[in-house]
Amino acid sequence: NPYQLGVCIADIEGNIFAAGDYKQKFTLQSISKTISLMLAIMDNGEEEVFSRVGMEPTGDAFNSIIKLETISPSKPLNPMINAGAIAVASLIKGEDYDTKFNRLLALFRKICNNDKLQVNEEVYMSEKSTGNRNRALAYFMKDVGVIQGDVEGILDIYFKQCSIEVNCIDVAKIGLFLANNGIVLETGERLVEEKV
Repeated sequence: NPYQLGVCIADIEGNIFAAGDYKQKFTLQSISKTISLMLAIMDNGEEEVFSRVGMEPTGDAFNSIIKLETISPSKPLNPMINAGAIAVASLIKGEDYDTKFNRLLALFRKICNNDKLQVNEEVYMSEKSTGNRNRALAYFMKDVGVIQGDVEGILDIYFKQCSIEVNCIDVAKIGLFLANNGIVLETGERLVEEKV
């Protein structure tokens, strides 16, 4: 709904200021890329993650395949473009793809101090059925050895992470978690080392 507008600010003292349609739910989409990157680094170490995805900006669209085909080595330029986020999703550890995604969802729930966070199934199914550009990126990366494993399983993690449903308070708490160097302010629990 283009007429809905909500805002939330969460400060380091624990105050939450919110106005408008701040309780309206929406899907995380690319906001999810920051947290999946953290989990991949915790699972594999910085060196391994950045051997598969770079740290450089790109002047191309977020879903472009151009640089994958024209640079050497053929790895995504950074974790915040779609190719990079798919490569990062492939690095999350777990015995199967459901376990891998559930570990990521559990991390989001802890960060937001909200155990009710879920995937919006309608958005997830839409992304899965229309994500042909992302599928092309993933299969290209599989072909050149950037990602290992089942491409559809890896894409499933990516489509689901983008489809996690949040509100403005949840997103503000993600920002607060980053500002608080990996510690959930409400619980005092350190989930991620400051360096990560």
